[in-house]
Amino acid sequence: MEFGRCEYSAVSVCAELRSVGEVLRVAKELPEARFTGHEECGELDGVPYEDQPALVCGVQGSALPVDPVAYEGRLPVECELRDLPVGSIEDAFTAAIGPNAGEVHWEDLCWPDAPEHGFHGESKHAEVTLLLNTRTRDLDEPAADHTVLVHVRRVTIDGRQMREPYAHWLAEQVGLTVIGPEQW
Repeated sequence: MEFGRCEYSAVSVCAELRSVGEVLRVAKELPEARFTGHEECGELDGVPYEDQPALVCGVQGSALPVDPVAYEGRLPVECELRDLPVGSIEDAFTAAIGPNAGEVHWEDLCWPDAPEHGFHGESKHAEVTLLLNTRTRDLDEPAADHTVLVHVRRVTIDGRQMREPYAHWLAEQVGLTVIGPEQW
């Protein structure tokens, strides 16, 4: 992330919490986060916004209900903080995440030029995502470790992915290698 960081880069974090105990624990550690509970398909059709359950609309951690009954039918609960300055939330979030699935996503990066390899720097889709305790950005594939995704713009010419070599070059610049296939 630091390799592509620029003055307007930002970070967002998100976690999926599957128990009331975890929701309340994480809310104590991240009181400024927004917590949004699960809603059933069609549950809010025709319901004015002001009449919708607060937990479904999203509640700041410091205002979450402590009564477990409020969470019935609302799990999992998503916890998120969006578009913050880089360096402002990453440590607190990774300390709070515990066994839950989550992600730290840095965006608005700018990958540098590498003219000797024919790569021209870019900022479109220049992002890094740290997946915690999961393998996917949907947070639906549990894992006992973490995964780093380096995002580059997808360009296919004559059936060949032209930006994949750029992803390998980026990894090499920070002493790493690409270990998995591309993801969409």
